[in-house]
Amino acid sequence: MKILFSNPPWWENSPQNHLRYGIRAGSRWPFTTPAHCAPDNFTFGGYLPFPFFMGYAASYVQRAFPGATVTLRDSIALRESYQGWQLFLRHTQPDWVIIESATPSWDHDQRCIKMIAATCPSASIVLTGSIAQSHWKEALQLNANVRAVIQGEYEKPLVRVIRGDVSGLQTHDLLSTEEMNRAPAPMIAKETAHHYWDECPVYPAHLNNPSARSDRFPQLQFWSSRGCPYKCEFCVWPATMTGNDPDGTKTRTVRVYSPEYMTAFLEEAIATHGYKSLYDDSDTFNLRRTHTVQMCEVFRKTGLPWAAMCRADTIDREHWRLMKESGCQGVKIGFESGVQRVIDQIINKKLDLKAAEETARFIQQELGMTVHGTFCIGHPGETAEEQEATKRFVQHLRETGAITTHQLSGTAEIEGTPLATLRQVGHLPSYPGAKMDEHYVRDSDGQHKIEQMRRS
Repeated sequence: MKILFSNPPWWENSPQNHLRYGIRAGSRWPFTTPAHCAPDNFTFGGYLPFPFFMGYAASYVQRAFPGATVTLRDSIALRESYQGWQLFLRHTQPDWVIIESATPSWDHDQRCIKMIAATCPSASIVLTGSIAQSHWKEALQLNANVRAVIQGEYEKPLVRVIRGDVSGLQTHDLLSTEEMNRAPAPMIAKETAHHYWDECPVYPAHLNNPSARSDRFPQLQFWSSRGCPYKCEFCVWPATMTGNDPDGTKTRTVRVYSPEYMTAFLEEAIATHGYKSLYDDSDTFNLRRTHTVQMCEVFRKTGLPWAAMCRADTIDREHWRLMKESGCQGVKIGFESGVQRVIDQIINKKLDLKAAEETARFIQQELGMTVHGTFCIGHPGETAEEQEATKRFVQHLRETGAITTHQLSGTAEIEGTPLATLRQVGHLPSYPGAKMDEHYVRDSDGQHKIEQMRRS
């Protein structure tokens, strides 16, 4: 039996006929961006995330079916053309093909599903990803080859589907913490092991010497936990993949990997692929103080520099210092907005902006780590004046040394999130200030949305 986990190519042209490529599996908010290389001509550089859910599911399936040939082919990371992808499909003729999709890529991915069926007529197709929250009926009717649609994390349901026990829609069935720590490490394909890259946060030594950044290549991206308890209205994975909470009213769980699991995984990955830096892309790395302490010790033992996705308000200064001492070079921190009303009444992030600013300044100025701040505008109910206030807040943080770099995105509306639910029901109690007024710009592609907002 041949089982293929495929992250298909995603290329398109802008209205100005400029080539763009998409980032799909591995990104919480799939999007398209101007291409810096042509199809079948991979050039290193630019944000490129590891397809986390696919990697973990591929190794899980391989253990469940030891006699099967399980392949993880990330065509996005290969910068593969459609012709190259179809040639691979035609040559391998897999029995099963598993793909992920989300709102920004769904129209495109429907064509990919039909291409799979046409190229491999005997293959069974399984659709996963956040799109399964809302478009599962459409997906099951799209093509006779589509055997199942799985909502949320898909390790356990996928095994049942491949065994022939079930078919059709499979609802959320997450790994327990115990199951997660007994599962195999994620599968890393040799041909793309050195392609993944997240430059932010920048390391302090590289601020004025970009050419020195090569000492971070190759970079290992991974999770040390799954899930986030916070309920930001736009956030995709905690609402659709590591949880099932489309309206922000349910309990969102967090499961952590043990120090023993992480130590074994990192040691093997570093020995096999020669990684020089680590990036923990957990939904929120530093949610728990005990976990932060344990992971700092694990990362310290590798001797490699590392960075992580964090919140500003979940640990104290002692723990930030511990992160620095264990080799942490920088962190990403989500501010989202520069307006407290937007944070409280629309996003529901539960973050004190003044306290977050003080923490970021401490991290950067006293500890010498860098801070990459993330922001988004275009929330429902947000005024034009508040959008401008966020831009001024970003500039203030940059000028006063609270953040080193930043990203400003359009707020993407992805199926299965409270933001998408808001459109359907009109009002959500957890987001009292959010409303689909005439100023709101709807777009599931955050990069496309911010470009549109800049032109308007």
